[in-house]
Amino acid sequence: MRHRKANVKLGRTASHRRAMLRNLATSLFEHNSIVTTIHKAKAVKPLLDKLVNLAKKGDLASYRRGLAYVTRRKVLKDLFAQAKEGKLGKDRESGYVSVVRVKVRPGDAAVLARLTLIGEGYVKAERGAPKTKVVDRSRRVAASKAKAKGEGTRSTPSEG
Repeated sequence: MRHRKANVKLGRTASHRRAMLRNLATSLFEHNSIVTTIHKAKAVKPLLDKLVNLAKKGDLASYRRGLAYVTRRKVLKDLFAQAKEGKLGKDRESGYVSVVRVKVRPGDAAVLARLTLIGEGYVKAERGAPKTKVVDRSRRVAASKAKAKGEGTRSTPSEG
């Protein structure tokens, strides 16, 4: 029986699980949003709430306790700075992270979820334009119409 077993094991040893949860927490604070499996998201959510509460407290002892979990000092400094500015839900005591199911991964049918920080404009870094290729729809439509009419095919002029 599994009565009174508090933590989720996630098929890992204790040290591997702790390292994975620390990396997930650091990545979320660094990128503001991450995609992971639903079970990992649910396992890391209480840890994230504790870290945000430490950041809202803002004293030296809280900072040092946060360093025990976050793997990069710069990320923790940014988190504490955002909390000091009041961008991390002043009126909340918990629930700083939303977990939204995104899709099912094709390889192993694992349910993926997006973890996102909830707050009044928590922004980690300025991002540029997306790196995806943008295609002008009007040119694409004109090309398909020309192809349908037969104008799109290139032929050499016949001599005669």
